[in-house]
Amino acid sequence: MTTQLTPAQHAILAKAIHTSGGKIDWFPDHVKGGARKKVLDGMFNRALITPDGEGWCVAAEGYDALGLPRPHVHAEPVSTLEARLDAIIANAEAAQDDTADADAELEAAVAQAEASFKPPVKAPRTRPNSKQADVIRMLQRPEGATIGQICAATGWQAHTVRGTLAGALKKKLGLTIVSDKPKGGERVYRIA
Repeated sequence: MTTQLTPAQHAILAKAIHTSGGKIDWFPDHVKGGARKKVLDGMFNRALITPDGEGWCVAAEGYDALGLPRPHVHAEPVSTLEARLDAIIANAEAAQDDTADADAELEAAVAQAEASFKPPVKAPRTRPNSKQADVIRMLQRPEGATIGQICAATGWQAHTVRGTLAGALKKKLGLTIVSDKPKGGERVYRIA
């Protein structure tokens, strides 16, 4: 799998590898301040660079991303822990070839589980003594409520009432609000 690099990332990694033995000490002229931090964070998050004392140096994955050979690594593991880790990695790489069919089955099972997953629906929370609860009670009455009545009860302006009906009640709480306008009368809203 080839790692896609931005032009700035490519230039920084290449310059560090070819001129300073992997130590990052140069940035393009247009990469300054916050942009420099973002480029470094992006490369660190993708494991292309690693902290090196007070600065940064190119990690093995950075060499891989440029298609360059990795620097010489000690032939002897430094500790028994590293030797055990190397053995585990070698076993995992060897087992990876044998598990291609198992991986396909696992991926199919994961895809099926993800497709059937439905997030739990949370019940809407409304305080019983809030203006929103008052509006809901007014809309639940058999006669419903007009914009003017809701304005008088809550002290809101008409545009706030309309926004509450459309946003908080319909979209957020999922209530079905219907309206009808009798001849010569004011539009009446109610919860269906």
